Amino acid sequence: MHAAFRRFFIRSCSAVLLSTAFAGCAIVREQERVGAYIDDSTVTARVKAKFARENALSVMAIGVATRKGVVQLSGFAKSPEEKDVAERLARNTPGVTEVRNAIAVRS
Repeated sequence: MHAAFRRFFIRSCSAVLLSTAFAGCAIVREQERVGAYIDDSTVTARVKAKFARENALSVMAIGVATRKGVVQLSGFAKSPEEKDVAERLARNTPGVTEVRNAIAVRS
């Protein structure tokens, strides 16, 4: 009986460990891989760096967020031209797949 109980215990522990391991590897909807998050952070940093080098932009008034390569621009621009410059710079940044420009023009 002792050997049978030991086999049962080992099999039960193995089943629990395997199910926990597989559940831990699953990616839940809306959850990103660490690599994807780092890639998006890199894209955001690149876009912000381009904005900082551009004298025609109010860098502090424009927000940049990236998710899966899609850059979301938000905030305020002084003119339609400034809004267009921000979008152009973002579109021409490596890693950007799409730009959503929600920048509002303040008159």
